[in-house]
Amino acid sequence: MKVTLISALATLASAAVLWDGRFNDLGTSADLNKWSWSNQVGPYQYYIHGSGSVEKYINFSPDYKNPADAVSKQGAKFTLDSTAFWNGQNMRRIELIPQTKAAINSGKVFYHFSISRKDTNAPSANREHQICFFESHFTELKYGWISGEQGTENPNLQFMISQNSKWKTEWQPNVWHNVAFEIDFGAGTVGFWHSEGADPLTQVVAPAKTSTSSNGADWHLGVLELPRSGYSDGVEDFYFSGVYIESGPITTAIGGPAS
Repeated sequence: MKVTLISALATLASAAVLWDGRFNDLGTSADLNKWSWSNQVGPYQYYIHGSGSVEKYINFSPDYKNPADAVSKQGAKFTLDSTAFWNGQNMRRIELIPQTKAAINSGKVFYHFSISRKDTNAPSANREHQICFFESHFTELKYGWISGEQGTENPNLQFMISQNSKWKTEWQPNVWHNVAFEIDFGAGTVGFWHSEGADPLTQVVAPAKTSTSSNGADWHLGVLELPRSGYSDGVEDFYFSGVYIESGPITTAIGGPAS
C-alpha cells in the first residue's frame, strides 16, 4: 500500500498541466469576445464561427459538463445552426483554439476532453463531423457518414489517425466519452485513451506512427461539418468539458488535476 501511494504521488508530482481550457475562468460565452488578434487574452482564440452573436454558437453551464468531473465548474454547449458558416465557406463550423505560448506541440503530451450529445438537436449520422482536430488532420474524432464510404449513415464516434479509423463506438445520447490523445511529437506517434462516465481513462489504441505536425495554434476544439447533397442543415448540439493539455505521465482521473 505504501509503495502504491508513493508511486501515485510521484506520478502526480511529475505531471504538468501545460494549458487549462476547462472553462473555469469564463463567466458567460460573451467573455470569449474579449479575445482578438490585437488583444490575445483568456484561454481561447475565438474566431471560427458564423455571423451571429457568440451565444448562438457557444454557451456555458454546469449542466453541460460531465457530472463525474469535480474539477470543472461548467461545460460548454457548441451549436451548429443555419448561420454557422465561417469566412464564406460551405462547411458549418464552431471551433476554439488554445491561446497559449506553452509547448503544447513538443515532446510527449496528452490532449484531454470529454464529449457528449443528447437526443435533442442530435448531430446527424448522415454527415461527416470532424471533431477536435489538428489542421493537418493527423489525429481527430469523427462522427457520422464519412465522405466516400458506402451507405447513407454511420452512427459511430471514431478515433482517427491520418484519416484512418483506429477505434469506434456507437455514439449514444447522454453518455460522456472521456478522451485523451497521446501525442509524442518527437517520436511521431499518436495513441488514444478513453473511458465513459466516471471510469478512469485506459489506453485503447497503442501509439502508432504518423506525421505529428502542429505549430501550437492549430488544434480545433469543436466541430467542422462537411456538407452533403440531399441532407439539410439541422440544429446540432455538442457538449464538451474537462479540456486541458498536460505533459508527463497521463492523469487518468476524469477532469484532471486541480488548476
